[in-house]
Amino acid sequence: MKVRMRIASIVAIAAASFVATIANAQTPAPAPAAAPAADAKPADPYTLTANVGIFSQYIFRGLTQTDTRPAFQGGFDFAHESGFYLGTWGSNISWLQDSGLCNHGCSLEWDMYGGWKHAFNDDWGMDVGVLYYYYPGSYNPGVTKPNTTELYIAGTWKWVSLKFSDSLGNTFGVPDSKNAWYLDLTGNYPINDQWTILAHVGRQEYHGSTNGSSNSVLNYTDWKLGASYTINGYTFGAYWTDTNNNESAYTIAGKNIGRSTGTAFVQKTF
Repeated sequence: MKVRMRIASIVAIAAASFVATIANAQTPAPAPAAAPAADAKPADPYTLTANVGIFSQYIFRGLTQTDTRPAFQGGFDFAHESGFYLGTWGSNISWLQDSGLCNHGCSLEWDMYGGWKHAFNDDWGMDVGVLYYYYPGSYNPGVTKPNTTELYIAGTWKWVSLKFSDSLGNTFGVPDSKNAWYLDLTGNYPINDQWTILAHVGRQEYHGSTNGSSNSVLNYTDWKLGASYTINGYTFGAYWTDTNNNESAYTIAGKNIGRSTGTAFVQKTF
């Protein structure tokens, strides 16, 4: 009897072990631990952008630089996360040739600039820097070259900016015009992600004199009103500009370069 009981116990234990083995075999093994994800590449501390545009004419501070003819423009910008930036930009021009100041190769404006931007919060910011306008070419004897260096400081609030630029020497070919200044109030109001309304008013003031006549005859106010539409990196726009300049002081080749006029453009940013 005892022998039978021992045999039964052994059989029961063996059966239980067999069932447990089958159960363990049918239970999936735990998945191996996932390998740690590779560290994401940190964002670059700088950005590089480029822009190119075709304009029906080049308007600068209310004055046509191409005698209402088309302008091809483009530039490059480098910006660091610290706020420092550098850039260059160029456009074809004709006013130097049209005015007879230059006899060869004066069809380019090449700008170089650098500065520092800072945002105090989501609404307020500031921008300080220096901008050099370079006009290569062969000039007639006695002509004051138009190359100009300006220091600028600007304050921004949301979509409005106020910028003051002061010339360190002779300004755009005007003799004895050091410290000529320009005040620029501009608003770019975004209606939505694509449409923007532009409004601007500026004031140009000259100091000194030329051949005994005050350079103040060149002082004027300009304004601009327009709109733009952006899609897939392209911006299409148009604006109207006008000035109250002294026509006799700003007439080149028989035309007032500050007269009321419209401009259309398309621009691409990369």
